[in-house]
Formats: sequence, structure tokens, C-alpha cells
Amino acid sequence: MTTSIATQPVALVTGAAQGVGFHIASRLHQAGYRVVVTDINVDAAQTAANQLDSSGATAMAVGLNIASKSDYQQALDAVIDRWGSVQVLVNNAAVTRATPVMEISLEEFNEVVSINLGGCFGGCQVMGAYMAEQGFGRIINMASLAGQNGGTSTGAHYAASKGGIITITKVFAKELAASGVTVNAIAPGPIESPMVKALVPEERLPGLLANIPAGRLGDADFIGDMVVQLARPEAYFTTGTTWDVNGGLFMR
Repeated sequence: MTTSIATQPVALVTGAAQGVGFHIASRLHQAGYRVVVTDINVDAAQTAANQLDSSGATAMAVGLNIASKSDYQQALDAVIDRWGSVQVLVNNAAVTRATPVMEISLEEFNEVVSINLGGCFGGCQVMGAYMAEQGFGRIINMASLAGQNGGTSTGAHYAASKGGIITITKVFAKELAASGVTVNAIAPGPIESPMVKALVPEERLPGLLANIPAGRLGDADFIGDMVVQLARPEAYFTTGTTWDVNGGLFMR
């Protein structure tokens, strides 16, 4: 995508200060998007935005707690005030817990599901309504292999929240299709990222890799490239889908 600053589309990525989220933001920026780097830690978001463009012309930082629907609205208002519009939303932010299933309290379960699934739902509602009014939009939700196979290194609450994201992706895809807005999900397996390294101790990594048919962790930049593909105007005929990126751990 080669466009002038005046016509550059805008993409907002949640949880983009580090990890896979930052890779997604980076690939969108390289593809010609102005990128809104959002994170619950606004200082970290600003640092990441500066890495993309220290001048601020094509990257901006916004503090966003996905557990707050009003935060989405405030973020949307801030971007419209700065750049006039938003075409793409990537619901990437999530909390990850690996508590054994029989040890998860109801409070912890509700917290994780509320943040991950509820946050994605809120983003789809707020941004989806705005995009529908504009007659165009691309929403990409980050699901997970855990939402398809129950999880390998993550907790049951994380897996449940990600399975729910796959479902609400279909719900919003049906709701928004006639308005020119597509809603899709990407379900990564273990990716070379800080999250996986935090969940899988070094001594357990060989065992994890041995169970992956491809024999290696996934590439975060490739996830970003998939987001870029789903964000393209030409992707109008792809909606309600979940794209698997898991090294063969789950096959349909």
C-alpha cells in the first residue's frame, strides 16, 4: 500500500506496546498505515510508537484499558480528533494466566474472561458501530489455539476466553457485513514471543517443540502480515473466519 499521508488509512492495535501486538503494529506501519499504538501502560505505548515514527506523523500512542468500554470510545475520539478516521481495529490485548484448572477461583476465572472476551466484545461494539456508520471497516480479533484445543500451556480461563472470541467474531461478522465491515480472527499457536517465554520455562521448551509438527515456534511478523492481508479493502469477501497459525497442532 503506497499512499500519501493525507489518504493513509488508520489502524488501531490494542496491547501493542510489546510482543505480538508490537509486531502487528510494525507490519501495519510498514504496509503504509498510520498506526495507533494502544496499551494499558501509556508510557510503554509511547515508547513503541516512537520506535515506529519518532516524529509522530504516522504513529501515535493512546492509553487503553480493554476492560473499559468507555476507554475504547475515548481512544476512538482521540484518533478522530488527530487523524479524522479509523479503518482498522486489531483486538490483540489480553491477560494470560496459567493457573491449573482445579485451582482457578471463580473470581480469577471471571476476571480473565471479562477482560479478554469482554474487552474484545467492547472493542467490536464501539469500533464496529463507528465503522458501520462510515460504510467500511476491518476488525481482526486475536484468538488462540487454546480456544480450539483447550490450551497446552495456558489456563482454562484463558482458553475459554479465546474460544469465546472465535464465537463473537462470527456474531459481529453477521451483524456488520451489510455495512461494509468485515470481522475475522487469527488463532496462533505458540509464537516466538515474551508471552510464550514467560509461560514455558527454558527446560520445558524442547518438550513443547517436540509436540509441534513443524518443530519450531511461530513467527510474530507473519502474524502481522496476516493482519495486513485481512485489513486490505480487497478482503471484503472474507468475514467470520478464523485463520489458524499453529505449526500443525490443530488441523480442521
